[in-house]
Amino acid sequence: METGPQPLSCRPRGPRRGSREDPEVCVVFPGLVTRESCCRFTCELLKHILHQRHQLPLPYEQLLHFCRGPQDGDEVRRRPMKEASDSRQCQRTLSDLAELMSQLDVLFTLTPVPRILLLLGGSAVSPKELYVIDMEGVQVGNGEQSLSPRPCLRQLFRALFLADPFSELRSSGLMSLVLMVQGHRDCATDWFRPKLNYKVPTRGHALTIRLSSSGADGVPDHHNDDYIWFQAPITLKGFHN
Repeated sequence: METGPQPLSCRPRGPRRGSREDPEVCVVFPGLVTRESCCRFTCELLKHILHQRHQLPLPYEQLLHFCRGPQDGDEVRRRPMKEASDSRQCQRTLSDLAELMSQLDVLFTLTPVPRILLLLGGSAVSPKELYVIDMEGVQVGNGEQSLSPRPCLRQLFRALFLADPFSELRSSGLMSLVLMVQGHRDCATDWFRPKLNYKVPTRGHALTIRLSSSGADGVPDHHNDDYIWFQAPITLKGFHN
């Protein structure tokens, strides 16, 4: 039976420079989840944050329909230059986002992923906004043992809706997004680039989305040793229409 978000005692963190208190959204799933589900949580949060922070003018699925291009039987017409330029920007952003999500899907099959960083604006070492997807407390099982991803996503986005972490943020201009992912040193990814000396930024606005499991017989899908940061070689660029 599906349950709503449950309170989670978040681990204390050291103070971050330039921030009085960084918000956290904590979600406890009532059972095991699969790595595939963890990848889906990551991709849905990535799309959601891009839209909430005004880097995408519409939700991702609506943009797919808007930018799909002419289909068989569609009337062909000459579009104004501004509309054509917007369409090219849309296609480029959606193509990069689809490639990034596809490569995340591969990476989650190669290694446990305890944390993801979404870095908006500035640079990878000094972003304007930092979004942490923390999955260190998630317990992983196979498909038969694990919760369906759909109710987990409903629980996750209900928690985000109740916390409303984006409402107090100022409207932002267009910013680039860099994605960093934590994985095992020997995971043999040939797409993500290892960043051996990378450290999580301590400046800028930060939001942590902390996912974990409770009431499940299992162990976390990773250990703290031999994990490093990898950087996606694609930098996502937002656009306005």
